[in-house]
Amino acid sequence: MDKKLLHTPEGVRDIYGKEYARKLRVEKKLHDKLALFGYEDIQTPTFEFFDVFSKETGTTPSKELYKFFDRDNNTLVLRPDFTPSIARCAAKYFMEEKVPIRFSYMGNTFTNTSSLQGKLNEVTQMGAELIGDASVEADAELISLVAEALKSAGLRQFQISIGEMEYFKGLCEEAGLDEETELDLREFISGKNYFAAQELLTVRNVKEPYKSTLLKVADMFGSMCSLSEAKKLVHNERSLRAVERLEKLLEVLKLYNTAEYAAFDLGMLSKYNYYTGVIFKAYTYGVGNAVVKGGRYDNLLHRFGKEAPAIGFVIVIDDILEALARQRVEMEIPASPEIIFYEPDNSADYADKLKAASELRSSGRPVILTPGEVNA
Repeated sequence: MDKKLLHTPEGVRDIYGKEYARKLRVEKKLHDKLALFGYEDIQTPTFEFFDVFSKETGTTPSKELYKFFDRDNNTLVLRPDFTPSIARCAAKYFMEEKVPIRFSYMGNTFTNTSSLQGKLNEVTQMGAELIGDASVEADAELISLVAEALKSAGLRQFQISIGEMEYFKGLCEEAGLDEETELDLREFISGKNYFAAQELLTVRNVKEPYKSTLLKVADMFGSMCSLSEAKKLVHNERSLRAVERLEKLLEVLKLYNTAEYAAFDLGMLSKYNYYTGVIFKAYTYGVGNAVVKGGRYDNLLHRFGKEAPAIGFVIVIDDILEALARQRVEMEIPASPEIIFYEPDNSADYADKLKAASELRSSGRPVILTPGEVNA
């Protein structure tokens, strides 16, 4: 036998035993919290048509997709992201729905990256989407749900960084940046690459005071003070409205008693082009990446024929488990099964042991019935 067959490809792994039991436990805790907020389960296919995740949608770059063909030569992809799938599904089955709808989902996503740096190509995600509500109250509900979900999983020390895409877009518009420059600058600022952003603005001949203002965006992190500072830096209505919305958002978060977990980061931008307003990421100790990512995508459903605002988030289950392990958070998992041995070729003994095992199972206790030693 080729021993290579025993191994998994790079970027994926097996999960079993107590580790898998812990994963199932965390998934249940998170799911129960989403259900308490009224989010109903929805399941979408593991693979979709390529166009659902195309460049026009503003999702994962084509080179990072797992692509293949069906018998009719259609290009299909393994989903790299749930949000476009949920948007497609909502447009198909809820086209005429006028009241807000709430979905929750769970499944694996697949990203074909060559430089893994410890990351997995296949991860389990759970998320929630609120479609049909453009209000700041909807923003607060999703961000507060993130806080409650993380607490239910066992995390106590975490922070939710909140940004606003409209602030950056308004500032770029005010500075007269073209689309290409805006996209490049967004990538640099999002990656906190201050020097690359500075060089880009110099090469593109962006004038003062806009050059300095755009560079300051990368450092706009903190509380209400940073929002006040952000207001003073701009003169366009688009950016000012974005800051005012964040101020209102903070007031609603206080009503939820979740404001203590929030911090504002106007330099936080997303590689996903479909985000249109508030965006947020949750961070905790022991994990370098955000364990939760989310935001508002008011124009995405239009691509599928439905006019509806929307906001959602995704929790990366694998990263939550890593954080819990590194923070040494104790977790209840099901007890190991009790083992009952019966004598082989002794039908009477087998009947007695089977009866005992059945009684224990009826009471909810896991039991393994196996041939071997005489049970003491």
